[in-house]
Formats: sequence, C-alpha cells, structure tokens
Amino acid sequence: MDFMTVIMLAVMALLIFFMFRNGQKRKRDLAALQEQVVPGAEVMTNGGIFGTIISIDDENNKVLLETSPGTILTVHRQIVSRVVPTEEPAAEDETAEAQLNEDNATFVGEPEFGERAETAKPKTDEK
Repeated sequence: MDFMTVIMLAVMALLIFFMFRNGQKRKRDLAALQEQVVPGAEVMTNGGIFGTIISIDDENNKVLLETSPGTILTVHRQIVSRVVPTEEPAAEDETAEAQLNEDNATFVGEPEFGERAETAKPKTDEK
C-alpha cells in the first residue's frame, strides 16, 4: 500500500466514525424528546405551530394538539419538533418603579395612563 491509500482509508474511517456518532446522538435526542411528549405538554411542530398535547395515539402515531381554545389539530407524532419549556414569571423588582437616571433625572419605566412619554433632549454645549 502506498502512502495516499493509507491516508484515504484513514479519512474514510474517520468519516464513518463521525456519522455513527452523530446517528447515536440524534437517536438519544429523539428518545429524550419522546419522553417529554406527554398529554398536557406545550409543544412546537415542525411548521412552527404551538399547542398543548391533549392525547397521543401510539398505534397510529397521531397526536391531538390544541392550538387555541376549541381548535384541535390531529398531527403525526414525528411533526412535534420540540417541547416548549415552561417559563416562570420573573419577579418584579420594586426598585425599578422609582428608579431615576442620574444623568438627567428622568423617570425610567413606562408612563402612567394619561402621562406623556417624552424623550430626553440631548445636552448641547453652547458658548
């Protein structure tokens, strides 16, 4: 065997190794996703449709998905691409309400109902 043949065989072996490794990783990720796909879970489909799983038919690989109240879609189980993580509401910081900007002393936050939202004018140095 010459040197180039050995290099080509080594590269092919490396490619086969990486393909095998990626296949195992994909299979592991799919198994983890299927464990999370349970009735009541918020999911997103491959088409970008968000909904809540109502029921799963394992024999026919069908999932009943409620996208809005009263709207139920029947989709194939493999269409579910990911489970949407439930976000806990962030705790409101009480100090943010009365916080002042020290540079020009303007209120930081949303204006109250009826107040005008004015932008601060930049300072100009006139001589």
